[in-house]
Amino acid sequence: MTLTERYSSVKNTIPPGVELVVVSKKHTVEEIKQLYDAGHRHFGENKVMELMDKKDLLPTDIQWHLIGHLQTNKVKYIAPFVSLIQSLDSAKLAAEIDKQAKKCNRIIDCLLEVYIASEETKFGFDFTEAETFLTNELSKFPNIRITGFMGMATNTSNIEQVKLEFRSLTDFYKKYEKALALKHLSMGMTSDYKIAIEEGSNMVRIGSAIFA
Repeated sequence: MTLTERYSSVKNTIPPGVELVVVSKKHTVEEIKQLYDAGHRHFGENKVMELMDKKDLLPTDIQWHLIGHLQTNKVKYIAPFVSLIQSLDSAKLAAEIDKQAKKCNRIIDCLLEVYIASEETKFGFDFTEAETFLTNELSKFPNIRITGFMGMATNTSNIEQVKLEFRSLTDFYKKYEKALALKHLSMGMTSDYKIAIEEGSNMVRIGSAIFA
């Protein structure tokens, strides 16, 4: 299958109301343009400098998502244009995003990255930390809008474990959905997005199934 055929095949597996973010990291401007020409607009990149290299060579109406770990010293590069930062993983990073957003006269949409997997990770809030941030810290950052949560399940063949991990974040999302007017629950990648959707995800991040 061609790139656009694989894209269409994946797109057909995603129900209405679920946003597909095509993970374009390590892929070329030409490949992204093919998918743009096929009608796609939401693309996710892991690394700021790779995103910057691509952005100026592609149409300006692309909605860029930063989905990888974001270092505070790189925020200034994407603050003027990024559509959604999916990896807000600390109060320190929130302070920098707020600072750079203010300089750009913007309110930047962000997802709290919440740690749900059993694997060790360097990044993300656990549920207690996320609750503390939302309750006590968020009001300090007027140029940040939390529009939802992002989580990654354990990389395991144990489907029941993956379901439970996704479900735990869905339950947490529902707890704050109305109070914070949340709209994005970003869960699921190529290997597990169908499970994530079953468990409540309304945004999936898919790369290898499309660019294979």
